[in-house]
Amino acid sequence: MDDSNREPRVQVERRSLYDADGNVVPAFIDAVRHAVADHDAVQLKAEIEGLHETELGEVLEHLTTDERKRLVGLMGGDFDYTALTEVDEAIRLEIIDAMSNERIAEAVSELASDDAVYILEDLSEGDRNEILERLPFRERLRLRRALDYPDESAGRRMQTEFVAVPPFWTVGQTIDYMREDDDLPETFSEIFVVDPSFKLLGAVGLHEILRAKRPEKIDSIMHPTRHAIPAEMDQEEAAQIFEQYDLLSAAVVDENERLVGVLTIDDIVDVIQEEAEEDLLRMGGVGDEEISDTVVTVARSRVAWLFVNLFTAFLAASVIGLFDGTIEQMVVLAALMPIVASMGGNAAAQTMTVTVRAIATRDINIHNSGRILRREVLVGLLNGTAIALLIGGVTWAWSGNFDLGVVIAVAMVVNMLAASLAGLLIPLLLNRAGADPAIASAVFVTAITDVVGFLGFLGLASWWFGLI
Repeated sequence: MDDSNREPRVQVERRSLYDADGNVVPAFIDAVRHAVADHDAVQLKAEIEGLHETELGEVLEHLTTDERKRLVGLMGGDFDYTALTEVDEAIRLEIIDAMSNERIAEAVSELASDDAVYILEDLSEGDRNEILERLPFRERLRLRRALDYPDESAGRRMQTEFVAVPPFWTVGQTIDYMREDDDLPETFSEIFVVDPSFKLLGAVGLHEILRAKRPEKIDSIMHPTRHAIPAEMDQEEAAQIFEQYDLLSAAVVDENERLVGVLTIDDIVDVIQEEAEEDLLRMGGVGDEEISDTVVTVARSRVAWLFVNLFTAFLAASVIGLFDGTIEQMVVLAALMPIVASMGGNAAAQTMTVTVRAIATRDINIHNSGRILRREVLVGLLNGTAIALLIGGVTWAWSGNFDLGVVIAVAMVVNMLAASLAGLLIPLLLNRAGADPAIASAVFVTAITDVVGFLGFLGLASWWFGLI
């Protein structure tokens, strides 16, 4: 064919959302804002066309509330609602609240089941039921089943779209089925084998299907399903199974061992990130807080543990009050005692952080806890001695009082040892009692290091210098 008379194709360079350092390009966001402000749907679609759902979520988070709503309205049916699973809950609810239930139902019907559940679970029960009633019966049934499972369970995270075949099918039948059925998931790596009651029998990887001859029976090439996950299992436990056994996907079964869904690695990566962020926030005494939350929401999530910290601060102050006569006779103690408490608090925070993470990942248990306890005691003594020699020498040089240097050095060793023990034992005891060590440990550990630090330093100074 002669292409000489064809018009040259114009290559248009697409604007990138990120720069070379991975930061969002302000010019990209400005272009989107201008298109939204001008109600220019054509230009807006040209700007964000081809963005991945995570990139579109990034764009939404950079816009104001009104801009987000207008963007979704201008995009109409071209808006990728999967992006709502990539934004903070507050932003997601802002957008959804501005939509009619009819439109939400249309959006949900285009999503994978796990993404649909992620959006529906934040809605009120009335809105959720109304939206579900607008969906086809089969899809409605699958979503209701997933929503019936507890929050943060494997059942809430699973996809209800999967490929399942009977064991007596041949490889050829299975291949033809996958080619012809329009209701299969878009991507999958494993085919599950079930009996007539849908009880899970085994699984076959796609690579095994491709390597087998068409006449071969599925039951001859299937393998027992390794590490099937109960739907009621906590999502963090499911993530640990994926991590331990390097899984790409795993079957989810109900209490009768019937196949109800599948967990995939992309969902588990999100779980791991969410759980890590949750542990980090809780260790700081912060609740389920997101960057887009309002002032009132953030203040409410933080104030409870601030009150608890206030109580422990009064406890530490009462210890200081026991030695007010000592401090009056030797004022230099008031300048030095915060050093002992502060170093103990920092040492405890180090041990506590490692311990809480080890509890979360199940790296610490009854079999190795004794060894870890001995290690932390030795670390506390070693670091305490090193810091004690330094602070003792500095105090002696600063005050010209050798005895005062000895007192603060001994108090430092005692408090560093107490800090190591508290940072390990408090999270373990709280976890054994059924409390969340991530959110409760910091308050108690800080109280212990403050009390031991002040009591040890001021008490030892009072005895050493005969001030009592």
